[in-house]
Amino acid sequence: MTTIGFIGLGIMGSPMSGHLVAAGHAVRGFDLNADSVAKLVAAGGTAAGGVADAVAGADVVITMLPDHPQVEDVVLGDGGVLELAAPGTLLVDMSTIRPETSVAVAEAAASKGIRVLDAPVSGGEAGARQASLSIMVGGEEADFAAARPLLDVVGKTVVHVGPHGAGQVVKAANQLMVGGIYALVAEAIVLLEASGVDAKAGLDVLAGGLAANRILDLKRETMIAREFAPGFRIDLHHKDMGIALAAARQADVALPVTGLIAQLIAAGRARGYGSLDHSALLKVIENLSGRA
Repeated sequence: MTTIGFIGLGIMGSPMSGHLVAAGHAVRGFDLNADSVAKLVAAGGTAAGGVADAVAGADVVITMLPDHPQVEDVVLGDGGVLELAAPGTLLVDMSTIRPETSVAVAEAAASKGIRVLDAPVSGGEAGARQASLSIMVGGEEADFAAARPLLDVVGKTVVHVGPHGAGQVVKAANQLMVGGIYALVAEAIVLLEASGVDAKAGLDVLAGGLAANRILDLKRETMIAREFAPGFRIDLHHKDMGIALAAARQADVALPVTGLIAQLIAAGRARGYGSLDHSALLKVIENLSGRA
């Protein structure tokens, strides 16, 4: 049994922490939302009254937070994880943030004898609930080996991809690809329907050929039905595309398609779709085609 402090019990963190409890670990969780903490307690975990309470006595601290400002506050700020955690503690940040923030956290932690991994995830709410997430991990190989048993509880594909920050770069690549595929599936639906072709029949065929992809597998029916209940919100994908574009600038590479997809996602957010699932890019394409 490992004692885990889990900070951030939102859409992703709540089921992930529950899986760790079910696997026999002692999980003490903190979130600003009291209902989320209560859900962990109902699953067999323990409520933490704050960051200090979550960190106290923990072998491993896991953070699952919305963006880099929250990670910087919780980890680097006064009364944060690095100030409170004992030397030897393993900090696994599973948030999706800028690679440079992950590197800065690792550098600050090293002086305190705290080990750090950046381990962002892909798979959305469904993947978190099904414990089938893909987890891309940056950091030291030995620390990855130490965290692997816990990561295997919440993920299906768990890969060490390189040094500190590498996990965030891989996540940025994931998000630019996901956004691009959503946009193309949306364009396919608009083209099929505008041409008088049954979109379901058309996408069923595409899903069995070279155009097959996970988004077609999981989302084609809800997209055709215009059901956009959030599994991963456009607001969050907008944030992630900013990370991807910043990473491209840092690496001094041109990603022209990524730039276009980022603008389409920004347009969806500007039109008030930010709280919808990112498959609502279909609404943006329909707007552009005058078919909304």
